[in-house]
Amino acid sequence: MRELCEHAVAAALGAGASYADARGVVRRAQVVGTRNQRVERLDDTESEGIGVRVLVDGAWGFACDRRLDNEGAEAAARKACAFAKAAPGGQSRELASVEPARGEFRTKIERDPFAVPLADKVELCLRAESALGHESVKVTSAAVRAQREHKVFVSSEGASIEQELVECGGGIDAMAASDGITQMRSYPSAHGGLSSQAGWEFVESLGLEREAPRVGEEAAALLRADPCPSGITTLVIDAEQMQLQVHESVGHPTELDRVYGTEAAYAGTSFLKPDDLGSLRYGSEHMNITADATTPGGLGTFGFDDEGVPAGRVPIVQEGILKGFLTSRETAARIGSGSGGSMRADSWSRMPLVRMTNLHLEPSEGSLDELIAGVDTGVFLRTNKSWSIDDKRLNFQFGTQVAWEIKGGKLGRMLRDATYTGQTPVFWGSLDAVAGADEWRLHGLTNCGKGQPGQHAHVSHGTAPARFRNVQVGFKQ
Repeated sequence: MRELCEHAVAAALGAGASYADARGVVRRAQVVGTRNQRVERLDDTESEGIGVRVLVDGAWGFACDRRLDNEGAEAAARKACAFAKAAPGGQSRELASVEPARGEFRTKIERDPFAVPLADKVELCLRAESALGHESVKVTSAAVRAQREHKVFVSSEGASIEQELVECGGGIDAMAASDGITQMRSYPSAHGGLSSQAGWEFVESLGLEREAPRVGEEAAALLRADPCPSGITTLVIDAEQMQLQVHESVGHPTELDRVYGTEAAYAGTSFLKPDDLGSLRYGSEHMNITADATTPGGLGTFGFDDEGVPAGRVPIVQEGILKGFLTSRETAARIGSGSGGSMRADSWSRMPLVRMTNLHLEPSEGSLDELIAGVDTGVFLRTNKSWSIDDKRLNFQFGTQVAWEIKGGKLGRMLRDATYTGQTPVFWGSLDAVAGADEWRLHGLTNCGKGQPGQHAHVSHGTAPARFRNVQVGFKQ
């Protein structure tokens, strides 16, 4: 594909582009899912094509073609230039300077997920489902997934990159119902389970069948649990829920295209302003957030982003102060900080957008038990159930599948239907403590939406349990 991408770039320059890049992508994705002991989903799809992005007279143009041959490459290049010429031109677009990269990156795997027979994957799901069994559990489901993406990037500046990324994941769910009450428990995460950039060994490490009995029992127990009471209290939030909190209230608002308002589709803009950099207090001194595209196993891990910028580690919030944004080469040049590194497209048929890579809440010290021991009265929240946040990423409400009352530094009764609300900087300002490295976990999710047409990015967040004071739980009285 390298020669093909080079051909596309040459064709774009010949058609009037001052800058051009081309991405050739071949992807295979597989999902196996069962529901109530029957195979519900058995998908195995492949796609391939080339996408060409150009600058003509200060206007961007993008086009794609599913043909991985010279004819398809030339067609995409000509269309991209035609689209750019049809757009309002005469603008000045500066791109942050980067050394043209030439290199390769491949996911390190122990076992090729596509070498595992489909029958074995189905059997794994059925065994895990069977172990979820409980008289109150009415619906069980299990799923595993795998993806391989081979892509080549070439730019008119001299970049030439080849990458192969492999992902695997899986999860189980149990829905219990009785007397008009329905409750759900998931493992290892809600909304599609957990994924990692790794081989089939990651799915095996999840222990879906091993954890299933506990998941089914907790779903049933929630039917008998008291609703979580409303009020202002102290929260201890587990690592899985913290990853969504980081994603929605830190990741999206620090995407610099949202800050500038050049991207507002699907999930809104941001409450942040460009001149907040270096001065805005995002949270307490315990808040340290890092974007790191080099994290082993992260779904946002790569050697180079889709503009050819090498992966790196960038501070976003340090001791509560906003220190960085997620940027493209264009937005980095506009703000005068950084060099990009967060541009990704979800396929060959889409133009790259500023996306989260791996965004982490850095650990501090201590254990989950120590966080709980420091609470006289409060609530411990585990496993996301729902989320809602405004299009400025400022006001939010989250719900979790299960909670426990905290009394005198110890966990008490199980609670159901727990929700909490807040305003992003006020909430993060109430951060009282973050657990240590032994409690830190990497969570990969595959449903991050952005853009129009919509794109779904795969991102990871490393988080540890955290404690927040004076948070509104439930509804204000």
